[in-house]
Amino acid sequence: MSNLTIALAALGGVVLAGVIAHGAWQARKAGPKRADEPMRPAADPVEPVLGGPVRAEPTLDAPPVSTPVIIDAEAPRLPRRAVPRMDALIDTIAPLAVETPVTGDLALAHLPPSRRAGGKPFLIEGLNAETGEWEPPVAGQRYGEFQAGVQLANRTGPINEIEYSEFVQKVQGFADAIGALPDFPDMLEAVASGRELDAFASQHDAQLAVHLRARSSAWSIGYIQQHAARHGFVPGLVPGRLVLPSQDDGAPPVLTLGFDAQAALAEDPNRSSVRDVTLSFDVPQTDPAAEPFVAWQASAQALSLGMDAEIVDDDGRTLGPESFDAIGAELGRLYEQLAGRELAAGSGAARRLFS
Repeated sequence: MSNLTIALAALGGVVLAGVIAHGAWQARKAGPKRADEPMRPAADPVEPVLGGPVRAEPTLDAPPVSTPVIIDAEAPRLPRRAVPRMDALIDTIAPLAVETPVTGDLALAHLPPSRRAGGKPFLIEGLNAETGEWEPPVAGQRYGEFQAGVQLANRTGPINEIEYSEFVQKVQGFADAIGALPDFPDMLEAVASGRELDAFASQHDAQLAVHLRARSSAWSIGYIQQHAARHGFVPGLVPGRLVLPSQDDGAPPVLTLGFDAQAALAEDPNRSSVRDVTLSFDVPQTDPAAEPFVAWQASAQALSLGMDAEIVDDDGRTLGPESFDAIGAELGRLYEQLAGRELAAGSGAARRLFS
């Protein structure tokens, strides 16, 4: 083989390698953006669930703030356990009188296996003979009184006659087993109270949500997770959902970042292409002290900058900074109205009602 032939063969090899490299580069450029560094091991899913489906998700027509605020993902979180308690604001309550104190062991043995009447949860509490506090029955304790309460409304609607009758039936069985005499409120009055409470809840239920839409290349799942993790988000229980956890153990997340669940469930999620994610928070479920509105704006702005995304509403309209003051004012009025009904956002009663 002559020197010329060898040279031409070598040149051809170089050109071929260049074509292959260019093709790979173009393919990568056309594909979804991937994480630019190794991802940290995924944390265990964290997403407290308080109940049924959301009644409504109002469209937000408002922009993000122009100055990003970085959320410290490493800030210490102090867990506080929130225990559901009966509340006359949202429950209809039936006293259960006993002649002699009843042990917690006996009460626990006869509690209904399901504390739901249709779509409404109900609670049974005992008055601790030693501490004088109402609490769910505990083994080894003695109780001089009991009470049962069923929730008048939640995001499935107001209590109806069938649900109330189921509540009465289950509580009557418990009362018979422990030797208690129940005094149930009038069914028609309970149903009417449920409708009135549901009407209020329907008018004061809200979620704030914005979409982050890719400006150029789509994103891989790993790319989304990497950017979200930098701002404190962790995997939720549902595929296609990341959450910013609350400091309250058992409370709903402060923020939710959602995307296509099918992409998250793909055999190779990092080859899936995602062009839109939704950042939201549930207003009545979230304590204003956690500053969810500030965190929501800041996260939207920071993620839009980091992921090269525009912030849009449900109709795809780009959101500018001038509308956020108005949204903040409306949110303030909503907080006041909830507090005026003694259902302050983030309170135990509000979380139960809006669940």
